[in-house]
Amino acid sequence: MELVEEYLQIRKYSEQICEPLQTEDYVVQPVADVSPPKWHLGHTTWFFETFILKPFSVNYQVYNDDYNFVFNSYYETVGNRVIRTDRGNLSRPSVNEVYQYRAYVDEAMVKFLAAPLKDEVKELLILGFNHEQQHQELLLTDIKYILGNNPLFPVYSNEKKEVLSSEAEPGFINFTEGIYEIGYNGVGFSFDNELNRHKVYLHDFAISKTLVSNAEFLEFINAGGYLNFNYWHAEGWDWVKNNNITSPMYWHLIDGEWFNYTLNGLLPIDLNAPVSHISYYEAYAFASWKGLRLPTEFEWEVAAKSFNWGERWEWTESAYLPYPGFSKAPGAIGEYNGKFMVNQKVLRGASVATPKNHSRITYRNFFHPHLRWQYTGIRLVK
Repeated sequence: MELVEEYLQIRKYSEQICEPLQTEDYVVQPVADVSPPKWHLGHTTWFFETFILKPFSVNYQVYNDDYNFVFNSYYETVGNRVIRTDRGNLSRPSVNEVYQYRAYVDEAMVKFLAAPLKDEVKELLILGFNHEQQHQELLLTDIKYILGNNPLFPVYSNEKKEVLSSEAEPGFINFTEGIYEIGYNGVGFSFDNELNRHKVYLHDFAISKTLVSNAEFLEFINAGGYLNFNYWHAEGWDWVKNNNITSPMYWHLIDGEWFNYTLNGLLPIDLNAPVSHISYYEAYAFASWKGLRLPTEFEWEVAAKSFNWGERWEWTESAYLPYPGFSKAPGAIGEYNGKFMVNQKVLRGASVATPKNHSRITYRNFFHPHLRWQYTGIRLVK
């Protein structure tokens, strides 16, 4: 695919995600971890303007000098910015102005991509593609949080499904102890946190072919799983008590029946679907209740060719740390992953919110243990 075609295709998909929204939906920020859809659309545009057009496109005129402050996310190298918790306070620029900004930058990018590109620019462009795809996943899950915390439980779309049709036989797959290679190894794109490829030693283990279902998690709830401290880390138990957690996010007990808010609205829980929107704390507690455990990210990567994955981001038991030989790139691009390698857990796989061609076995996602607004699930190991 030509770079300009790929660029336009990716940019169009971000706007397609937002098509079902009302104007008011674009501005809401219910919690700090959720960014308004309008901000995602502006930030991904700012990325191409800041890292490609400004340094490499001759005579490029910045659309609006104030947008660097508004749409910079966490790049200290690039300057000051609106703090994350205040993104929902930005009534201006308006939604229409953000779309005009996107159109302006897209037009400039198409002209720029018509000329031969240096390898350095191509690498930044591919990073920009993957960056926008990351935000497309965040955009959809942020939209779900915005709508799912509206008391009317509005439907986002009747077409977008949260459960894939693939089914697998239950059971475990055995792996023998030995030395295995971990990390990206190929000629295509990868993030810096997937490098360098290195060897790890694993003991014997067996990993589940399937994700934990809603029915299985309901058994945990009915058995008093949220009431028994024995299954929880101390920090997780504090989280349960301080936040009055009694079920996965988006579950609602109505007249004795469990319902689940989905992109299709509030529906009775699909017992066969994989459980979703749970924290690492809950994943650990469920595994403990079953007398099992979560996989390490290395066990997951070794085993992933043997089972279906991609329906839920899967919590692992691994802390988010650099691989041997990891090094940050110079400048703002070096702030992309390395600065977050503390106090977070690794998730592996992908989810129903992940754009096509944006997942691979070596991909490392990472979140703090209490977060659960993403499509997170559980795979068990013994």
